[in-house]
Amino acid sequence: MAGERILVVDDEQNIIDLVTLYLERDGFKVESATDGAVALEMIQADEPSLVVLDIMLPEVDGFEVCRRTRATSEVPIIMLTARDEDIDKIVGLELGADDYLTKPFNPRELVARIKAILRRLERREPDGNAPLSIGDVVIDPARREVHVAGEKVSMRTKEFDLLLAFGQHRGIVLTREQLLNLAWGYDFYGQTRTVDVHIAHLRKRLAKSELVQIETVTGVGYKLVD
Repeated sequence: MAGERILVVDDEQNIIDLVTLYLERDGFKVESATDGAVALEMIQADEPSLVVLDIMLPEVDGFEVCRRTRATSEVPIIMLTARDEDIDKIVGLELGADDYLTKPFNPRELVARIKAILRRLERREPDGNAPLSIGDVVIDPARREVHVAGEKVSMRTKEFDLLLAFGQHRGIVLTREQLLNLAWGYDFYGQTRTVDVHIAHLRKRLAKSELVQIETVTGVGYKLVD
């Protein structure tokens, strides 16, 4: 993991300097941009291992950077928002961000989340993962493909990771904290809205299935049933 390139995009130089200090202490290589247009050019020219992306940026805002990046790349994105409002977080997640943090944030927590996401990527084994068949849904971990009722369904990175976690624990109720750990690779930090938003999208992906659904277990969490 040491030596991985992290792109930090923020129009506040003091934020870039602080994040750079903590990341370099852990052996990461850090590049930076102070506006969205430059960030897009850097991502397209030489894709980093992960992007830390502020929402409020000149030229092109963080939401648009995320949207354009997701059109061609699955590079992990952690979004930063200056407002503790659900709408910013939900929009970011819907555009394909992997995670978010609200400013002001603890730089150690940001580093921990970056490491967790990168560990999750490292643990993906391309070979030897047999497809899972659950009702009329087939999950292929090796190819990272999903077929629902015989049709291939496109899924974003975290949607697939969530579905795989459910598939590997079919019929078992999983708390939001457990799902965070299984799909995102880190322990619970106090915010579970990330899981709820991704499950809402995942249900839409599974809409054509007549046999499989994700049930809400009130007060506990979710489970995949067929």
